[in-house]
Amino acid sequence: MAGDNNKIKNRYNRVSKIYDLMEKPMESMMMDDWRKELFEKIEGKKILEVGVGTGKNLEFYSTDKEVTGIDFSEKMLEKAKNKSKDKDHVTLMEMDAENMTFEDNTFDTVVTSCVFCSVPDPVKGLKEIRRVCKNGGKVIMLEHMRSNKPVVGKIMDRINFIPLHIWGILKKVDSNISIICAEII
Repeated sequence: MAGDNNKIKNRYNRVSKIYDLMEKPMESMMMDDWRKELFEKIEGKKILEVGVGTGKNLEFYSTDKEVTGIDFSEKMLEKAKNKSKDKDHVTLMEMDAENMTFEDNTFDTVVTSCVFCSVPDPVKGLKEIRRVCKNGGKVIMLEHMRSNKPVVGKIMDRINFIPLHIWGILKKVDSNISIICAEII
C-alpha cells in the first residue's frame, strides 16, 4: 500500500496548482450546497478534517471551533495554508489518513469531503477515524461513491472513465463504512 500512497500523493502534488480550477464546475453545480449542509451538522469544539486538500472547507468552520486539518500532499497543504493565514482556529498538518498520530478519542467531530475515493486502504483509514473520534462523537462524510445498482454503477463507470482510472474514484465507500460498524445517514 505504501507504493499506492506515494503514487496518489505525487498525483495530488502535481495537480495542486490547478486543483481548485479543475473542481470548480462540480463545486458550482452541487458541492457548495452540500458543504453548507455538512457544516450544519458539526458538533463539539475539537474538529478534525481528514484530507483537507487545498482548504476548500476552511471558510465554513466557525471561529469557536478548534480545527485540525490533515493531508498527505504537501503541495495541497501549501494551498490550504494560504487560505488559512487569517484563521487562528485552524492548524494544518501533513499526515496520512491511514496512520494518524493523534491519541485515541481526541476529536468531537471528524469531517471528510471527497477523500476516501483516493485512500488506498479505505477500511484502515476509516478505522483510524473511528479511533481518533471521541466515543459518542460524530463522523461526517461527504463522499462520492459508485452506485450499488448494477446498471447505474456501470453507467457511472463509463461516464467517469477518466476519474475512475486516473484518480481511482468511485470506490464502494458505503460498504467500507458498514465494515467498521458506522451508521450511514
